[in-house]
Amino acid sequence: MSKSKIVIGNWKMNKSFDEAEDLITTIEESLADYQLETEVVLCPPAIYAELVTDHASLEDSRFYAGLQNVSEYDNGAYTGEVSASMLASMDVDFCIVGHSERRKYFGETDTVVLKKMRQLLDQQLIPVMCCGEILEDRKSGRHQDVVKAQIEATLYELTPEQMERTMVAYEPVWAIGTGETATPAQAQEMLAFIRSLIEKKFGTEVAYNTYILYGGSCNAANALSIFSQPDVDGGLIGGASLKADEFIKIIEAAETAGKDN
Repeated sequence: MSKSKIVIGNWKMNKSFDEAEDLITTIEESLADYQLETEVVLCPPAIYAELVTDHASLEDSRFYAGLQNVSEYDNGAYTGEVSASMLASMDVDFCIVGHSERRKYFGETDTVVLKKMRQLLDQQLIPVMCCGEILEDRKSGRHQDVVKAQIEATLYELTPEQMERTMVAYEPVWAIGTGETATPAQAQEMLAFIRSLIEKKFGTEVAYNTYILYGGSCNAANALSIFSQPDVDGGLIGGASLKADEFIKIIEAAETAGKDN
């Protein structure tokens, strides 16, 4: 039996307060017309968390609340940070960790990513752990070695119970915000490889049940072909999630792919 798909919108550092409220409302109103099996998560900047949680907490809500980052530390004297317990207290359900932009611009290592994952898991939140290679790694044929090292340094340090509550997003760094996209075959190859690594450590059942998403310039035009691949459980959507009409089309593609698989 196939799993339902999941589509996560990562807004990154975009939108004013009013724009964020308008986008949430438009997505909410659009999703009201559907009976979806696909799960949808909105991850705004942290300052807009309550905008999303207010809508996501409604009884007939069609999406979950997520955020883009969390502190590796508990509550305390860490100026500017936001802890996992704070997210939990606001009814946030998901949190992205280890995004390539966090690794590149803010120096996050696999060790830091693992600490953040554990903070989230301790608060019963779902980490969406990102992994992926840069263009030089892809061209030199080291892409699988790079991703394997990231998986072993993070997911392999979890307990089986923690792994069951964790999602993975493969994001070829060379395809983020560049307009370049991995082909459906490239996405399938890498996601199948990641699933095989999870299976090796945690067994077939955990590997099958783990949601593994594709991220990297996924849009309305290519979403269906990518989501139709057998190991692609959905998408982590960046720029395209900032436009309600395009984001809805991506959700529609996920729904179609989920029913066809």
